[in-house]
Amino acid sequence: MKLNKLVSILTLAGALVLPRLAFGADSLTAAFEKGNVYYSKGNYQGALNAYKALLNEGYESAPLYYNIGNAYYKLGEIPSALLYYEKAHKLAPGDDDINFNIRFTNLKTTDKIDEVPEFFLANWWKKIILSVSISTLSVFSVLFVLLASAALIFYFFEQSVTLKKTSFYISVTVFTFGLLTLFISGRQSAYFNGHKQAIIFTSSASVKNGPVSSSGTLFVLHEGTKLNVLDSNNGWLKIRLANGNEGWIKAADVQEI
Repeated sequence: MKLNKLVSILTLAGALVLPRLAFGADSLTAAFEKGNVYYSKGNYQGALNAYKALLNEGYESAPLYYNIGNAYYKLGEIPSALLYYEKAHKLAPGDDDINFNIRFTNLKTTDKIDEVPEFFLANWWKKIILSVSISTLSVFSVLFVLLASAALIFYFFEQSVTLKKTSFYISVTVFTFGLLTLFISGRQSAYFNGHKQAIIFTSSASVKNGPVSSSGTLFVLHEGTKLNVLDSNNGWLKIRLANGNEGWIKAADVQEI
């Protein structure tokens, strides 16, 4: 009796909640497609407004950030385009289109900064942890754990010794893959949390040797340049460039990714 009552409650809850979720997904898709239609017709500002409306609703995704970056690029706003391409990259670091657009748009910036070569093992490991998005890794982790659990259940109830051994080894192997994907997703999250970056939005910005305006100027950077943020102090950010150069820049001159 209690079980039937619980089933009835869950069914009613599903009937009430699922249509709302479906409606929400449909409205998001419609708003996204509205922006795509504007974009395909060359109305890049209209597309940008439609995409930004989704952001204002609290929705975010790599495709949304990517399309915002494309709209800004078409409008000639290079720093904003790079900002949103980089935001898309954080959600889908292995996406070839996003990575290509970042490289291509960087050609439009004034500052050409060569990266310090990384040790090949460090570079290899970074490519591994950034090859797939965290959301995809999370899905695979759950699937692997479920499959491992199913194989383990089969092991406990199967009578054949051969099938019991097979299901046990399958369970251990698949569960190991689940742990591996979970570990990689954790490393990717730690990587982005430990690599705070920003884009310069002013036409030119002086990099000082200290967090005060009276400090000596080390060099000047221009809009669109990406910086690694190391520290902050009273409206100033300590930054490091890809070539290893460091200094302090006004926080008002940049937007953090």
